[in-house]
Amino acid sequence: MCATCGCGNDATAMITVPHDHDHDHGGHHHDHGDSHDHHHDHGADHMHLPVTETITLEQKILAKNDLLARHNRDWLEQRNIVAFNMTSSPGAGKTTLLERTIGELDEVPIAVIEGDQETLLDAERIKATGCAVVQINTGAGCHLDADMLRRAFDALAPAPGTLLFIENVGNLVCPALFDLGERSKVVVISVTEGTDKPLKYPHMFAAAGLVIVNKTDLLPYVDFDLDKCREYVRSINPGVEMLPISVTTGDGMARWYDWLAKERFAASASLDHVVERA
Repeated sequence: MCATCGCGNDATAMITVPHDHDHDHGGHHHDHGDSHDHHHDHGADHMHLPVTETITLEQKILAKNDLLARHNRDWLEQRNIVAFNMTSSPGAGKTTLLERTIGELDEVPIAVIEGDQETLLDAERIKATGCAVVQINTGAGCHLDADMLRRAFDALAPAPGTLLFIENVGNLVCPALFDLGERSKVVVISVTEGTDKPLKYPHMFAAAGLVIVNKTDLLPYVDFDLDKCREYVRSINPGVEMLPISVTTGDGMARWYDWLAKERFAASASLDHVVERA
């Protein structure tokens, strides 16, 4: 169980490679439901523990995750795979952003790891682009963790030099705390969510390597202040870049691709430096 938020045991996570034919996933739902019931039993027990015990358990969980994340990072670096942890609230447009990115970046191999509590819907959308993809279903869990990623690597088997996108569960709380071994976290919000989003979820924005503000084509119709949002983001993470885009119209997408290219170049340069020192 995640001590940070009380979500379900990550042992229930299902890692699936989507196929061309349909499957009946009804059984998975019931298995996850059983796990959810088990979660409530544990929650009742934990309610009686002293606060210090909860803190100790959380520290142990995060320490174990960080160790596994370091192994993931080493595994990725050995293969020159650059990974980005894509985080957002539900509906911000992560999957649509990835679909367009895959369609417009053809000079580098791309692979995707999809994270959701249930269904293969997003993985099937990514598969339709021709991109390699695996789905992690977390059941009652509200975030991906480093062990789930390690198992997903085995199923995905990304080629050396791959640009790897990890689409996390739609949640701006726990994913901020769980290192997966990625190069950087990319936070995606949309103009329909409100200007003060960074102030409400400061840990996620503090951990971000890039903040994308999507759906700017809707700015004339919603109450969203880009300058004020940038001010809020910088108050939490002074050095981070905020990139307004519209996946629908393509505005700002060139800057997103430029950012990815710079990150890939920096990762390769860092790897070359390590090899030279060795």
